[in-house]
Amino acid sequence: MKISINDYALGAGVATDLVNTAPEVHAAGEALPDPESLSRFLADHAVALDAPGPSAADLRTVRALRTRTRAVLAAASEDAAVRGAAALAERAAAGPVLERDGDGGWQWYATTAARARLADELGALMGVGLLGAVRALGHGRFRACASPVCDGMFVDTSRAGRRRYCMPELCGNRIHVADHRARRRGGPGG
Repeated sequence: MKISINDYALGAGVATDLVNTAPEVHAAGEALPDPESLSRFLADHAVALDAPGPSAADLRTVRALRTRTRAVLAAASEDAAVRGAAALAERAAAGPVLERDGDGGWQWYATTAARARLADELGALMGVGLLGAVRALGHGRFRACASPVCDGMFVDTSRAGRRRYCMPELCGNRIHVADHRARRRGGPGG
């Protein structure tokens, strides 16, 4: 797999979404209960890996990767986040390569080692993305969800840097609905 070093939003987005598949984040429980759900997750994120389709063993290693990735997002310092992201990337990433992109411009790519396992390739994609996010945006963009009923984490890659929720369509909507109901009852916030 070839990973654009400059396209950190892809890897950071996959890291965010993978971390938020955990049962402690999803009210419905484990969002990756079987290899088929992992395959759908990868397809939904347009992640084309060199490794074959997910097996039960791949699912276990990706869940372990999810835990390590959450630790990177929750790191208290930039140095700890960089060390953790580099560890994710180093497992499968082979050195950077300079190539022309589709528009004819020059682009740095990290490539994954031949015959890398699925979790290692995914770790390389996320690690490179998280390192790019730290470089371009800073460690302050690694955040916990602002929803009091959510344990999610995310990397805010938005231009303005004002994202507050791990899953805005879910967590943000819950907060807005609760605030609306409180206002209608004349309670706090209304």
